[in-house]
Amino acid sequence: MHLLNELEWRGLINQVTDREGLEKLLAEETVSLYCGFDPTADSLHIGSLLPILTLRRFQLAGHRPIALVGGATGLIGDPSGKKSERTLNAKEVVVQWSEKIKEQLSRFLDFDAEGNPAMIANNYDWIGELDVISFLRDVGKHFGLNYMLAKESVQSRIETGISFTEFSYMILQSFDFLKLYQKENCKLQIGGSDQWGNITAGLELIRKTEEDAKAFGLTIPLVTKADGTKFGKTESGTIWLDKEKTSPYEFYQFWINTDDRDVMKYLKYFTFLTKEEIDELEKQLREAPEKRAAQKALAEEVTRLVHGEEALQQAVKISEALFSGSVSNLTADEICQGFKDVPSFEYDGEEVPLVELLVMSGVVSSKRQAREDLANGAIYVNGERVQEVNKVLTRNDRIEGQFTIIRRGKKKYHVIRYK
Repeated sequence: MHLLNELEWRGLINQVTDREGLEKLLAEETVSLYCGFDPTADSLHIGSLLPILTLRRFQLAGHRPIALVGGATGLIGDPSGKKSERTLNAKEVVVQWSEKIKEQLSRFLDFDAEGNPAMIANNYDWIGELDVISFLRDVGKHFGLNYMLAKESVQSRIETGISFTEFSYMILQSFDFLKLYQKENCKLQIGGSDQWGNITAGLELIRKTEEDAKAFGLTIPLVTKADGTKFGKTESGTIWLDKEKTSPYEFYQFWINTDDRDVMKYLKYFTFLTKEEIDELEKQLREAPEKRAAQKALAEEVTRLVHGEEALQQAVKISEALFSGSVSNLTADEICQGFKDVPSFEYDGEEVPLVELLVMSGVVSSKRQAREDLANGAIYVNGERVQEVNKVLTRNDRIEGQFTIIRRGKKKYHVIRYK
C-alpha cells in the first residue's frame, strides 16, 4: 500500500495540497518533512502524539522526518484554535521546556537510520538572530494584510481580539518552513487541521522567494471522541507523555477505557498494527464486545510505544491486581501509581488495632460499624479478608514498610501511608 493510501485508510489525511504531485515526489525521492511542536508546557500531551507518530510513519516508509521544537514561536503563542490570548512565558522557562520536549520527541524517531536519519531542530536558531528590520523587509513584505485576515486562525479571533504578537505567528511559522526548505531541502510540512492556514502561508512564502520551488502541505484531523468530551482529558486532568505527570498505569487506563465507538479509529491512528490485525480486532469487537480485545490491544500498543515494555507490564500488573483485589504482590512504586487518586490516611506509629485504624482513616464511621464489617467479612487488608475483630496491625502488614491497603466491600479502597 502506498504511504498516502495507507494514511488515507487510517483516516490521517484531512487536507493535502496537490495530492498527485506529493504522491509522485514520495515515490521518486527520500523526502524531508517537518512538524512543529511549541513548548507551551514542560511535556507534550497525547494531543501531540498523532503528528509525532505520523512523522514516524513517514520515516518507516523511507523518508526523513524533522521534529521542530518552537523555541522562538513558543515565546509568541499560536492563535490557532484558541479563543483568547495565550499567557506569555519567560524565555528561561521556554528554554527548559524546549529541552524536555526535545528529549520526548527523540523516543519516537530513529536518529541513526541509514539513509534517512531523523533530526531535531529549534527555530530559535534562526528566528532568535533575526533583527526587526530584516524581519519586516525580507519576510513581512511577502504577506498581504488581506491574505492574513482571511485565514481561519485570525478570522476566528477578530471578534474577541488578537494582538500583533499572535497575529505575526503565521509569518514566523512560514519563515520556519522557508528556512528548513533552504537548509534541509524540506519539501513537506505536516500538522493538525488547525494549522492549515499557517502551512499554506509557508508554501506561499516559499513560492515567492525561491525560484521553481515546489513544496507541499498535509494536515491530520484533530482527534475527537464520540461522546463529545475532549480527547486527552480525564477527570484528573490532561494525559501527558511524561510519566512523572501521567503515570504509565494512568496512561494505560486512559486507553483501555476507550469507548467502543472510538476504539477502531484510535487503533488506526495510534498503532502500527497492520490492516489485517485491525480488521481481526474489529471482528472481535463486533462478536464479543464484552471481552474488550480491541481496547486491550490499543492500550498495550500505545503504552509500549510511549513508555516501553517494562512500564507496560507494570501497568498491566497493577490493573489486574486492582481488578482481582490481590494487591499484596504490588511494589511501593506500583501502589503509588495505582492508588494515586484513592483516599489515604497517614499514620505515625507502630502497632495499631485494626478497628481503631478503620475509624481514624475514615473507612468506617464508628467502632461498632468496624466490628460489624469485620465480622461480616467486608474488610480486606492487603487483599486478604480479615474477620478477627481484635486484629492488631504490625510492621508485617506494611508493603515495603510504606503502605497498607485496606478494602471495604468489593471496590472501596483506602491507603494507609506510614511516616
